[in-house]
Amino acid sequence: MVQRVYPPSPRGRPRSFDIDAAIDRAMNVFWSNGYHGTSLPDLEEATGLSRGSLYAAFEDKHGLFLHALDRYIDDALARLDTELDTPEGALAGLRTWLSGYVDRTSGVNGKRGCLVVATAMELAAHDSEVQHRIARFFRLLEARLTARLLRAQANGELAEGIEPASAAHLLVCVVEGMRVVGKTSPSRATTLAMIEILLRQLTH
Repeated sequence: MVQRVYPPSPRGRPRSFDIDAAIDRAMNVFWSNGYHGTSLPDLEEATGLSRGSLYAAFEDKHGLFLHALDRYIDDALARLDTELDTPEGALAGLRTWLSGYVDRTSGVNGKRGCLVVATAMELAAHDSEVQHRIARFFRLLEARLTARLLRAQANGELAEGIEPASAAHLLVCVVEGMRVVGKTSPSRATTLAMIEILLRQLTH
């Protein structure tokens, strides 16, 4: 997990607010509105902080956004680890993780989308700090999935001919594509059927 490093408070003026709560609230605003669609007044209202306090803590809107993106990525990786960590077997963990994406890409959750995907499309091409974070997230995601698939292979759960690293890359592409398609409100049954087809290809 990424260790969060926050900028120091101005000398002689200790912070009187919860910085983690402020980042969480800002993250939700950016997640709903996008980076360019979020204004400083939006952030002031969501966090309950003045512009001066936001600048003192995060330097500017971009600095606050990077902290919010880090928070989102940390949360996503922690959830991934929890979903993959099942005692029933390596592929059972993958099923739990993929099933979670059915919920995350259905209904209101689906229409809201994914902050990482939205940010990749909005900023990554011309913002090196954002691009670095997103690329790192995908590398960590693939590494965790590769490890799980290697375990499945060692346990004889994986279909013959499946190469774990390539399968992990495919899974990342699939779930991030699900995030995009989820904005169009596909039926839950359709998404579940797609996951079952994918899992069958890994196990037969």
